[in-house]
Amino acid sequence: MKNKNISRRSFLKSIGAATVATAALSACRRTGVASEVTNDYNNLAEPPIGQMAYRTNPTNGDRVSLLGYGMMRLPVEGGGSARESKSVIDQEQVNRLVDYAIEHGVNYFDTSPTYCQGQSETSTGIALHRHPRDKYFVATKLSNFAPANWSREESMKMYRNSFRQLQVDYIDYYLLHGIGMGGMDNLNGRYIDNGMLDFLVDERKAGRIRNLGFSYHGDIAVFDYLLSQHDKYHWDFVQIELNYLDWDYANEINDRNTDARYLYDELQKRGIPSVIMEPLLGGRLSNLPQYLAAELKRRAPQSTIASWAFRYAGTPEGVLTVLSGMTYMEHLKDNLLTYCPFQPVTTEEEQFLYHIAEEIVGMETIPCNDCKYCMPCPYGIDIPGIFTHYNKCKNEGTLPTNTNNENYARLRREYLISIDRTIPSLRQADHCIGCHQCEEHCPQNIRIPYEMDKIDKFIDKLKRNGIV
Repeated sequence: MKNKNISRRSFLKSIGAATVATAALSACRRTGVASEVTNDYNNLAEPPIGQMAYRTNPTNGDRVSLLGYGMMRLPVEGGGSARESKSVIDQEQVNRLVDYAIEHGVNYFDTSPTYCQGQSETSTGIALHRHPRDKYFVATKLSNFAPANWSREESMKMYRNSFRQLQVDYIDYYLLHGIGMGGMDNLNGRYIDNGMLDFLVDERKAGRIRNLGFSYHGDIAVFDYLLSQHDKYHWDFVQIELNYLDWDYANEINDRNTDARYLYDELQKRGIPSVIMEPLLGGRLSNLPQYLAAELKRRAPQSTIASWAFRYAGTPEGVLTVLSGMTYMEHLKDNLLTYCPFQPVTTEEEQFLYHIAEEIVGMETIPCNDCKYCMPCPYGIDIPGIFTHYNKCKNEGTLPTNTNNENYARLRREYLISIDRTIPSLRQADHCIGCHQCEEHCPQNIRIPYEMDKIDKFIDKLKRNGIV
């Protein structure tokens, strides 16, 4: 290399994708297990039976549990979650969780062909099939994200396979998955041009789909377009991201996102019930900085941090159910305690949560939910791992950003050690070449290469002991 000042990013582009991908794949994979149950979940009371809160679907009268079970973080053998690990799902544990949920009134179970490394529908079907069919509503999706699956043939194959995996002859709630990601071109390619949306409407008429809707991520033009077609498609429900941070600050955190207030209000205008995803923002609202967690604890010492977010998400009357991906029995019990019975947040509590949201916005963290839709990176980058580590340090106030701080040298050393221990060197931000393949898959519309470049430069300055 004659030009010694060439950046790593330019160098990687010059040697080609194949070489880098080979090197990346040889690196050790960070298996990543779900966060250990914190002390916040110790000594939980036993949730009462027969006190689950329900909402009625105005389109057909379904009586749906306000707590819905998201089957995207199912436990695996050896511990952890199938969202982070390729290990085999612990079916006995899944059965126990589903049995306990149904016993306590949960009747909405949400899955997808892509959840849990492709294992979720099969595992969900095994667990639910042991119960009478009228005891549960099952929701799944046409998750044909890859262009190779956009053809009518491949999309039909995915649709038919969901029935086999779930062991059902009808699906209660069926969704177009991830509407908005990739814009109108993506919508047209996945659902319109191949005739799949018209086919699904016909399937609803035939009774094989009882409710047809979509989950929204990203481009607001696509959301608005589909709602403008409500008279044609008659959406029975729409799944949106709603929590006390995104209600008014989703766009402020990331100008590509849309505030939940707008999404919810637009659905309410048309009488379309909302199914809520990300009430905890991928865990961000249960893992608050210590000083914010302390504020919540002072107001309700016996309540968990997570329960505040779940109460908020379930309060709007147009909400049909609030989804939670529960790996551990402790998480399930805590959520059941929140909804059995349910106490909506008061106006005063709502304002208090908006104060917490304002504090979070001021931290300027990266709005990553650790959903892993951006993975796998063709160059082996651990995108969610890098963002999670950065946000954790940002929230804890341990980012070494001020050389005048008397603790700067210690914080700098601890940060550099911790990033190397958390993320293998070949999977860190400096290996990103800015190919942008990840961006269209991010539900939060994060400018991933841009953020990777910022973190890479930040770490590089730390290593040179420069001013950051």
